[in-house]
This record gives sequence, C-alpha cells and structure tokens, in this order.
Amino acid sequence: MNILDNGLKKNLEKDLRYLRLLSNQYPTIHSACTEIINLQAIMNLPKGTEHFLTDIHGEYEPFNHVLKNASGVIKRKIGDIFGTTLSQKEIKSLATLIYYPEQKLDLILKDETNLEDWYRITLYRLIEICRHVSAKYTRSKVRKALPPDFAYIIEELLHEYPNRRDKEEYYREIIKTIIKIDRANEFIIALSKLIQRLVVDRLHIIGDIFDRGPGANIVLDTLMNYHSVDIQWGNHDILWMGAAAGSEVCMATVLRISARYANLDTIEDGYGINMLPLATFAIEFYKNDPCESFKPKPDNIELTDKENMLIAQMHKAIAIIQFKLEGEIIKRRPQFNMNDRLLLEKINYKDGTIDIYGKTYALNDTNFPTIDPKDPYKLTKEERDLVDKLKSSFLNSDKLQKHVRFLFAKGSIYLRYNSNLLYHGCIPLDDDGGFSRINCNGKEYSGKTFLDRMEMLAREGYFYKEDPKAKLYGMDIMWYLWTGPNSPLFGKNRMTTFERYFINDVESHNETKNPYYKFRDDEKTCNKILEEFGLSSDISHIVNGHVPVKSKKGESPIKANGKLLVIDGGFSRAYQGQTGIAGYTLIYNSYGLLLVSHEPFESTQKAIEEETDILSTTVVLEQVVERKRVGDTDIGEELKSQIKDLEALLAAYRKGLIKEQR
Repeated sequence: MNILDNGLKKNLEKDLRYLRLLSNQYPTIHSACTEIINLQAIMNLPKGTEHFLTDIHGEYEPFNHVLKNASGVIKRKIGDIFGTTLSQKEIKSLATLIYYPEQKLDLILKDETNLEDWYRITLYRLIEICRHVSAKYTRSKVRKALPPDFAYIIEELLHEYPNRRDKEEYYREIIKTIIKIDRANEFIIALSKLIQRLVVDRLHIIGDIFDRGPGANIVLDTLMNYHSVDIQWGNHDILWMGAAAGSEVCMATVLRISARYANLDTIEDGYGINMLPLATFAIEFYKNDPCESFKPKPDNIELTDKENMLIAQMHKAIAIIQFKLEGEIIKRRPQFNMNDRLLLEKINYKDGTIDIYGKTYALNDTNFPTIDPKDPYKLTKEERDLVDKLKSSFLNSDKLQKHVRFLFAKGSIYLRYNSNLLYHGCIPLDDDGGFSRINCNGKEYSGKTFLDRMEMLAREGYFYKEDPKAKLYGMDIMWYLWTGPNSPLFGKNRMTTFERYFINDVESHNETKNPYYKFRDDEKTCNKILEEFGLSSDISHIVNGHVPVKSKKGESPIKANGKLLVIDGGFSRAYQGQTGIAGYTLIYNSYGLLLVSHEPFESTQKAIEEETDILSTTVVLEQVVERKRVGDTDIGEELKSQIKDLEALLAAYRKGLIKEQR
C-alpha cells in the first residue's frame, strides 16, 4: 500500500510541475476557461483543404501553376460565388488575375479604358472570394496570413458587408480611397496572394522534386516560402541529399543524370557548382570518342553540335566514374547484396563483350581510356582529383545545403497524416505478399521498422559528423535508397544503367519491380500496410507516387477499391509520352477526396496572355455524409489533448493546488 501511495504521490508531483509550467501561459481561471472555449470552438470548424502533388522532376512552370490554381479549387470557388452572374470568360479572367496578379495587371492596364470602374468591380469580387475562402478559419488564423501592409484594411473588409446600412458608406469609402491614392494594384496583388494562401491549408509533396526538368532549385525556393508543407522523399531527392552530404557516388550520379537531360543549368546556375573541371577532363580523355550512347536527351532545348558533343563527353566521363564508385560501395557493403552490379569486372576488354545473366552480350562502345582491366574500380589520379574538386563544390554550395536541410526538416520517408499514409515508392514485400525481412548490420527489419531504420541512417549520413564510420554508412545507405534492391524509394531488383548505355539488346535492360506493385491492387494487402503503420483500414488511404500511371493504356490511378491512390501521372515531360497526361493531383477537403488529372501545360506566358488554365478533370473519389471537422483530424487530436491539460489546470486552480497569478 505504501508503494502504491508513493507512486501516486510521485505522479501527482510530476503532474503539478507540468501544470505549474502551463500556468505561466494561462495564469488565471479566466484565461484557462477562455482557451478551452476557443479550442473547443476550433474543433467544430470545417477541416482545412489538403493538396497532394508528386514527381515534379524540376518542372517548375506546371508545378507553380498547379500550386497557384490549387488544382482547380480557386476556379471552382469563383464558380460557386459568381457562377450565375459572370460569364465563363469573366470567370477565366478573374481566375488568371488571382494566379498571376502582377503579370496580369500589366496587361490589363494597357487595354482597360475605364480603369476606375474595373478596379472597383474587381476589388469587390476579390474581397467576396476572400471572405468565402476564409470562412472556415478562425479570425486569428486569417489574421496571421494577412499581408502586413494591408492587414488592418483587409480584416475590416472581410468582416463587414457592403449591404449593411450602418456601414455601407464606410465600406464603400475604403474601396474608393484605395483607388484614389493609387494603391489598387498593390491591394489586388495582396488579395490574390491571400486567396492562394487560404484555399490550401496543407501541401503534401510525395517525392521526386529533382532531376529531368530544368528548375528543381526554383521548386524548392517556392516550397521554402510555402506556409505549410511536408515532403516524402523520393529516390531522386535522396540522391541529391546524399550528394550534399558528401557521398561521391551520389554526386557522380546527380551529374550523370543532369548531363543525360542536358540540365546542367540547375547544377551551375541553380547551385553554383563549377562544371569546368569535368568539361576539361572529358575533353582530354574522350576528345576523339563520338560518345553516341551518351548524347543528351533534351526536351525543348536546342543545342549546337559542339554543345551536344561536349555534354556527351562529360556524360560518359562521369558515368564511368559513377560505375567505379558504385563498385567501391558494393564491395564495402556486402550486406547490400548487389554483387550483380559489379559489371566492370565482367567485361572482356579484348573482345568487347560482357558476361552477365548467364549470357554474353556485345558492347556497343569499347572505349574505356580510364579503366584498368586488372583493377577496374580504381580511379585514376586525374579522376580522383576531379572527384575531389566536384565534392568540394557540392559541400560548399550554400544554396544546395540550404535546400537539403529544408528537405530533412520538412521531409521523411513516409508520413501518417489525417488517417492517410503517404510515401513515394513502396513497402518492400516478398513474393507471397508478406513484408520483406531485410538485414541491416546484423538485425532484421520489415515494414514500418525498416522504413524507420532507413530514415534514421539517412539522417546520420548527413548530420552525424562526430563519428566518420557512422556517417559513411549513412551516406552509403542514401545511395542504397536510390538504387538498392529492397529500397522503399526505388522498388526494383536492379537499376540497369550500364546495360542501357552499353548493350543494344533490350533483354538486358529489364528491371523487375518489387512484388508490392503486384499486390498494391489487392485490398487486403493495402489494409495490412495501413494497419502496419497504425492506421484504421476502414477510413484510411495510401497515397503513392514514383511509378507513372499509363492513362493512355487504360491504367487507373485508383487501386484496391480506392484504398490506394497513385498520383504520378507525368508532371515530367519525359514521361508524358508514356502516360498521355501531365500528372494527377489530389484534393482532400472537408467534403471528401477529389482526384484531378491534368493535361500538359503549355507555358506561363500563354496562361497569362490567353488565360489558358491547365485543362483538368476532377473525379469525386469519396464524399462524406457528414462534413469533416477539425476535431476529426490529427490537429483535432492535439487540441483534445490540450483541452484535457487545461481542464486539469482549471481543476488545480479550483482545488487550490496551484494559485492564480493575478
């Protein structure tokens, strides 16, 4: 009995210590009661809108447009408010103004004959839209989103109506004065950006920001300024993160892919990494090599013959260095089980053939001036010097390091959010549909524990500088996550990069997908995955990216009776030939789930000048009978916990265990 009494006493003392700390924030019964009322009221507001995007691959123009139009949400809001009073042309024009206020205003000012009337009508309309999209938030939350220059005026306009007799003149005079003192342009811009800010409460990026497209750095700059965002890492993201950490093989692979897509501007202009050492090296060792298999694959980029040849030579030079560095890791980490990728030692350099997969293939290129057949993975002195210079550039790129720290701060391998499970690639499964058991330094992991372990090691690879061995292992894991056979970000048994360059026989290019991609159509498997991550299979969904949905072949992004949604539909131009569309996005609002498919985006300039929005088709996946409230979300759970603590504080005040601070 004494032991029990002692335990209760210790718990009471611990609880009181916490409540005393809480009392500093709520020093009186009145303040605690006020906050309980406030939180309880917030719980009954409609759930905020979530916006899901994936596989952006540096395509910053369509990304920015979809971000600005919130996958059609803004135009739908305009239709809800003005559908019976505005023509479709007027709705399009108003939507374009909200998406691109600065640029659209420049065009309007040139053509509009009665500018004062246009300003007045437009301001009234924008205020009405603002009022509509802010209705689901508290005044406090809206206030925090207001632009500082116009915060007071916008707040007044949002909470007063022009048809109220007592304030009709007051309201009208505010609008009139804004126009009179020549602040209408700035006010329109501020209102438009506020609408963009309020229509989406949370943005989810489900991986692969980098590679292929020309502006991953621009995408990341945009995300860093976004009000609420999380990122689930894709294999292309972890590759750049590994390069920024100091992994030489990740760095070489980043450069190879950038050369492959003639996208060195991101490297040089975006991140300030000097490509001259690689160009100089390539010219010296590959000057007479046609490098046919390494000609870049630009999309809508015009290159001169000289540029084409130089990039091809740089491409081949860094590819050979990549294969050598991969060999070092595979030998250093036998537990990765990647010996089948030790290809340089399988080449017959005299015959120009390679023995792999039980077959001999002819090589289409036999010029290997930097490979020693007796020690094929050893870097030459010149290669070692080049790698050191490039590594220094990556480590000292302030912009790259800033972006990668942001990816670590806002990112993870997976995320559970509002009863949904978000991840880029896959959950590794065996042939029988069970979770793969994967050995990691002598201990087996599977399912959620495996993903948790991989994420922890990746973080060590970037941050853990106190222990060089642990950091090196973490960096090697980051490379494994890019290409390893059980990587949850990659999802295939091998990456046949060498074969695609050097062997014409496409049989050798085969990459077998993890059994996950067969079982993800099965509802039972999806339910098992959801339960593994602590989510209810009755109400939860998996949101997945990584593998483009081939819509033009009839593939559906909706799998397992709606349990799993694949929203990679081809944001990247490189995939649009396969998919037939330009990507899927997902909207999750208080009424349910909306899947949006997009047609290819032509250009920002055309969107502004001709008011051409991305043509999108919206499918209602689920519509709830009872509108979801904040209390039904993860934030709602946090608020319930806070209310419980405040009620305990209130009880402590009333029992005299804690004194009010008056």
